[in-house]
Amino acid sequence: MLRPRWVLALLGALAVAAVFAVLGQWQIARAVDAGQTADRSTEIVQPLAEIAGPDAPIKQSATGQMVSVDGRYVVGDEQIISGRLNGGTAGFWVVSHFQIDAAGEPAIPVARGWAADAETAEAVAAELAEQDASGESVTLTGRLLPTEGPEFPTDAASARVMRALAVSALINLWADFDNRSVYSAYIVSAEPPAGLVQIDSPEPNPEVELNWLNIFYAVEWAVFAGFAVFLWYRLVRDQWEREREEAEDDAAAASAGESLSNRA
Repeated sequence: MLRPRWVLALLGALAVAAVFAVLGQWQIARAVDAGQTADRSTEIVQPLAEIAGPDAPIKQSATGQMVSVDGRYVVGDEQIISGRLNGGTAGFWVVSHFQIDAAGEPAIPVARGWAADAETAEAVAAELAEQDASGESVTLTGRLLPTEGPEFPTDAASARVMRALAVSALINLWADFDNRSVYSAYIVSAEPPAGLVQIDSPEPNPEVELNWLNIFYAVEWAVFAGFAVFLWYRLVRDQWEREREEAEDDAAAASAGESLSNRA
């Protein structure tokens, strides 16, 4: 190991290992950077038109944003969503069809409020249908959330009771709904109507997730760095074993030659 060429080889192996270590550190930094989320103030109310548009999935950056929009509720298009938790208690949402005051009058569902039992939800939905009959424009404020996937009922429940707030299912239930634009999202109203409880809709708290592919690459670079030093050790050991075997062979040959000489 102390021979000049092996010392130089060790320095070379350490240099290669250092390069691999730097690459591994870079991969770890990439994994952390990729998992960081940009700071955004979801609690500052923004106009819906500036956050998302109809006929397209909403961006992740828009999910959970408090928005405001002007429009009017469509009479008779209230639906009941079952299995909604509020403070850990299962209940029902009352969801209305909201028509936005904008070009093309796009539509978006609005979760108006929560009720502990279906009877209360049905009664409030009937009252809302009468109250909304005026068709007056109102300013809606609430939290924007992406549409849920549709779920098929598991029992013979009422057709007015759904299990998920799926826009694709709601538009088939809204009366006289044509092929106008619709948002692939819904708004949780910040102000519930009389008879309903405000829906729990806390500020989103995105978790930082590491990019495990970069972590895997970092581990690979660490293994390569260790292998570079191990390879140097293996080469030195192979050379040492080779020289020892040659020395043993030479000693054995010399001993055999001496033995023949003595016999002669």
